Amino acid sequence: QVQLVESGGGLVQAGGSLRLSCAASGSIATMGWYRQAPGKQRELVATITSGGSTNYAYSVKGRFTISRDNAKNTVYLQMNSLKPDDTAVYYCHADSIWGRFWGQGTQVTVSS
Repeated sequence: QVQLVESGGGLVQAGGSLRLSCAASGSIATMGWYRQAPGKQRELVATITSGGSTNYAYSVKGRFTISRDNAKNTVYLQMNSLKPDDTAVYYCHADSIWGRFWGQGTQVTVSS
């Protein structure tokens, strides 16, 4: 089993920055972030493989950067130039041999 502990959400003004962190226990492969805004489906934000290959949603390209520290089993999401549309609960995920695991979610609110 894999446990994920997220941190770093909060309230920020438009144009500001936040950094999310997610620490995982156990051996993991791909890690990433999804988000879910009120009344909307959960959507991919960014993923990163154990080898460092990244994938981003079009809406966040150029503004968000995903990275990871394999020694710490931790993934980070640096979010810059935040917009009110980025407001959502952000969920970390980790893929392992036991399947996909999810964090508890962290709220990100961007005020205009």
